[in-house]
Amino acid sequence: SDDTYDVCIDSSLEPGHLTYGEYVVPGRTDDEVLISAHCCHPSLANDNLSGVAVAVELARYLTDHAVELRHTYRFLFIPGTIGSITWLAKNADVAARIRHGLVLSCVGGPGPVSYKRSRRGDAPVDRAAEHVLKRSGSTYAIRDFVPYGNDERQYCSPGFNLAVGSLTRTPDGQYPEYHTSADDLSLVRPETLAESFATCLRICEVLEHDSAYVNLSPCGEPQLGRRGLYSATGGHTSLPNYEMALLWVLNLSDGAHTLLDIAERAGIDFAVVHTAAADLADHKLLRRAAIQ
Repeated sequence: SDDTYDVCIDSSLEPGHLTYGEYVVPGRTDDEVLISAHCCHPSLANDNLSGVAVAVELARYLTDHAVELRHTYRFLFIPGTIGSITWLAKNADVAARIRHGLVLSCVGGPGPVSYKRSRRGDAPVDRAAEHVLKRSGSTYAIRDFVPYGNDERQYCSPGFNLAVGSLTRTPDGQYPEYHTSADDLSLVRPETLAESFATCLRICEVLEHDSAYVNLSPCGEPQLGRRGLYSATGGHTSLPNYEMALLWVLNLSDGAHTLLDIAERAGIDFAVVHTAAADLADHKLLRRAAIQ
């Protein structure tokens, strides 16, 4: 009940050690996707453990589907700030292989899903996240990069400039329980964890499948009906906008436009565009561009 307290912090500065967790899911290429969660406040359910929990489940899912992966996925469980700085200092060669990344924090608490862009602002992971959130059917927020927050500011420091964004719900510092003992399991809901996990997975699926293709029959529109692609009886015509996606993919597959470019321009969900491209490739109307 006293108004004033004296606090003694009994600390020392001397050689020691730093412990962090690292888990890699190998893909077909060395190009990496980084998933980072901080673990320095283990008593805080939303601020710390929600990000760890979603990252663990994503790692488990990707491990079970590793044979299908194009990218290699690297998961880091680190103390905030000092952990990412230490990892970057010791792994500059690995960091050079990171093409996309997400920092996960505060993903189990209240509020809509919120994405903070990378320092680059228009990196593929930024565009993938925005596409997924726009088409989620839920309330969401997109925030520009600022050099303050979680470990994304270390990965995005100018010496590395990695394409790493941050996925949260209500961002750190913007809910009353933040950094207090009230940030407990009552603040974290199964349905918000599940939505955050699903958002991460859909972003990864866009990054996995985004490629440029070349139309092998570019002089006019090829007949799709006799190939079973453009009729009420064939293909994936039950998918919304599937037939329109076929036409958009054929028209923009010039080796320069990626599937995400096409999905954004056409206003069609990426998964539908990817399905259309796969079907066209199966029917020898497309081939993947040599440079990806």
